[in-house]
Amino acid sequence: MIQCTECELCEVGPDGRRTFKCDPFTNIKEPECIAKWQLIRLDMLVASYQGMLRWQKKMEPLQDKIFRYMQREIEDIDESEKWRVDDDEEQDKEGPDNNIV
Repeated sequence: MIQCTECELCEVGPDGRRTFKCDPFTNIKEPECIAKWQLIRLDMLVASYQGMLRWQKKMEPLQDKIFRYMQREIEDIDESEKWRVDDDEEQDKEGPDNNIV
């Protein structure tokens, strides 16, 4: 099995960063290359997920504030609409015939 650093599809930059030009659908040298490629992709996926989690942690305090604000607004609306519901319930208890003049 050849190492990636020895393969012509791998380039190592001056800063030590590796760039892989291999594509598992067109130009893989050895079967082990597919396993390595899968590990690289899995690592990229995990890094993206961790970045998303960090972003969500930053947003968490703001989301809590928004939820509390919305809950307070909904409660205020319910309180302001309560007088309508109370009058309607009293009329329903009196019966529909009691309102006839």
